[in-house]
Amino acid sequence: MNKLIFSAAAALLALPGLAAPAAAQSNEIVIGITTSTTGPAAALGIPERNAVEFVPTEIGGVKLKVIVLDDAGDPTNATTNARRFITEAKADVIMGSATTPPTVAVSTVANEAGVPHFGLAPMPFTPAREKWSVDMPQPIPIMGKVLYAHMKKNNIKTVGYIGYSDSYGDLWFNDLKAQGGPLGLQLVAEERFARPDTSVTGQVLKLLSANPDAILIGASGTAAALPQSTLRDRGYKGLIYQTHGAASMDFIRIAGKAAEGVIMSSGPVMAPEGQPDTALTKKPGLALNTAYEAKYGPNSRSQFAGHSYDAFEVLKRVIPVALKEAKPGTPEFREAIRKALISEKEIAASQGVYNFTEKDRYGLDDRSRILLTVKDGKYVVLPED
Repeated sequence: MNKLIFSAAAALLALPGLAAPAAAQSNEIVIGITTSTTGPAAALGIPERNAVEFVPTEIGGVKLKVIVLDDAGDPTNATTNARRFITEAKADVIMGSATTPPTVAVSTVANEAGVPHFGLAPMPFTPAREKWSVDMPQPIPIMGKVLYAHMKKNNIKTVGYIGYSDSYGDLWFNDLKAQGGPLGLQLVAEERFARPDTSVTGQVLKLLSANPDAILIGASGTAAALPQSTLRDRGYKGLIYQTHGAASMDFIRIAGKAAEGVIMSSGPVMAPEGQPDTALTKKPGLALNTAYEAKYGPNSRSQFAGHSYDAFEVLKRVIPVALKEAKPGTPEFREAIRKALISEKEIAASQGVYNFTEKDRYGLDDRSRILLTVKDGKYVVLPED
């Protein structure tokens, strides 16, 4: 088991082992992870935290010290955690968070301080935040493309959209317009809701009045089940599409019968058993799911567990390269990790094969996605063509 420290953000100063950061400069690599283990995004953050139990205890012969803090999905908390990782724990690497707004906040801190950062939720990149940050989840355009292609194949002409009233909702809404428009998909209604909302009845009634052929839900975690259930309860009969932010067993549990027939883009970690042996994502996907389900029960696998697990798969490739140039705990080591993220290619992980560049901070291609539906309460892989 890794040397893990789980704590609330406010207790970081009291964490054992943080009072002597100089030890980390030669004897260990410090990795700080901020994610949402409480709050509305806990269904995403808890699997991300749990997956850390199955990652290496050392890389390149150097022990890892992993600190996991809860930010409750709040960008302010995530910012505080990131700054404490840097100033008090002298972190060599930062990861997080579980949702887009706090991930952007962590990226800002990491790029200001010059510390490698692995985002665990899709986020928009700007020149100010692309030098030190990479993102583990699949980029929206890759995941959206397979959904819009399915819509076109099924003669969908008009589409309604309901998504979060934050940056994740914006990313999907903008992608629907950018990729769906050229395919002939007409956007006829747009509605938004906040992550903590417990009702979307008003938004759903407006969508129903527009009578779209299909509806795309731009949400994540268990909250993605709210519009799904409300649409079906109110009698909507058209196709409903969900993003990879909803790809978890909890979605089916919460949505119940309303989940039947949903069309969802997902990372391959949700169904590695069906991949050919030549798929580079199959072995790490099976390794993660086997370990995860052995501890947390059958069908507990999660796309979100794959994000944090895969960050360590990447580190297994880049840290040995960085150690040839500098020692942990130094700016030179952090710079060496940054450079190795770009120089190392075809890094196989459970959710995709990573090839980061200076401008492509996701580093993924079509190998990072599958198409799912729900049948009889279980996920079933759909062919893309």
